[in-house]
Amino acid sequence: MKAKEFYNTAIYLRLSRDDNMDGSKAESNSIGSQRDMIRSYIRKQDNMEIYDIYVDDGYSGTNFVEVR
Repeated sequence: MKAKEFYNTAIYLRLSRDDNMDGSKAESNSIGSQRDMIRSYIRKQDNMEIYDIYVDDGYSGTNFVEVR
Protein backbone atom coordinates (compact mmCIF):
# COMPACT_ATOMS: atom_id res chain seq x y z
CA MET A 1 0.00 0.00 0.00
CA LYS A 2 1.39 3.40 -1.02
CA ALA A 3 1.74 5.99 1.76
CA LYS A 4 -0.39 9.11 1.35
CA GLU A 5 1.61 12.19 0.41
CA PHE A 6 1.61 15.10 2.88
CA TYR A 7 2.24 18.72 1.91
CA ASN A 8 3.67 21.55 4.00
CA THR A 9 1.98 24.45 2.25
CA ALA A 10 3.06 28.08 1.98
CA ILE A 11 0.40 30.72 1.42
CA TYR A 12 1.15 33.78 -0.70
CA LEU A 13 -1.22 36.74 -0.29
CA ARG A 14 -1.13 39.80 -2.51
CA LEU A 15 -2.96 43.11 -2.41
CA SER A 16 -5.89 43.41 -4.78
CA ARG A 17 -5.74 46.26 -7.27
CA ASP A 18 -9.27 47.24 -6.21
CA ASP A 19 -8.49 47.42 -2.49
CA ASN A 20 -7.83 50.78 -0.87
CA MET A 21 -5.11 51.17 1.73
CA ASP A 22 -6.02 54.25 3.75
CA GLY A 23 -3.53 53.64 6.56
CA SER A 24 -6.19 53.17 9.24
CA LYS A 25 -5.82 49.37 9.37
CA ALA A 26 -2.86 47.04 9.75
CA GLU A 27 -3.74 45.23 6.51
CA SER A 28 -6.06 45.56 3.53
CA ASN A 29 -9.46 43.89 3.23
CA SER A 30 -8.28 41.71 0.35
CA ILE A 31 -5.36 40.30 2.38
CA GLY A 32 -7.65 39.37 5.28
CA SER A 33 -10.19 37.83 2.93
CA GLN A 34 -7.57 35.83 1.01
CA ARG A 35 -6.06 34.55 4.28
CA ASP A 36 -9.48 33.41 5.59
CA MET A 37 -10.43 31.64 2.36
CA ILE A 38 -7.12 29.83 1.92
CA ARG A 39 -6.88 28.79 5.59
CA SER A 40 -10.43 27.42 5.38
CA TYR A 41 -9.57 25.39 2.29
CA ILE A 42 -6.37 23.97 3.78
CA ARG A 43 -8.11 23.00 7.04
CA LYS A 44 -10.48 20.81 5.01
CA GLN A 45 -7.58 18.89 3.45
CA ASP A 46 -6.29 15.92 5.43
CA ASN A 47 -2.92 15.97 3.66
CA MET A 48 -2.00 19.66 3.98
CA GLU A 49 -0.61 21.85 6.73
CA ILE A 50 0.29 25.55 6.63
CA TYR A 51 4.05 25.97 6.78
CA ASP A 52 4.18 29.76 6.43
CA ILE A 53 2.26 32.77 5.11
CA TYR A 54 3.88 35.39 2.87
CA VAL A 55 2.16 38.75 2.42
CA ASP A 56 2.71 41.53 -0.16
CA ASP A 57 0.29 44.03 1.37
CA GLY A 58 0.67 47.35 -0.36
CA TYR A 59 2.00 45.96 -3.62
CA SER A 60 -0.04 44.85 -6.58
CA GLY A 61 0.60 44.11 -10.23
CA THR A 62 -0.08 47.78 -10.98
CA ASN A 63 2.80 49.10 -8.85
CA PHE A 64 5.26 46.21 -9.15
CA VAL A 65 8.81 47.27 -9.91
CA GLU A 66 11.38 44.77 -11.13
CA VAL A 67 14.62 44.87 -9.15
CA ARG A 68 17.77 43.79 -10.96
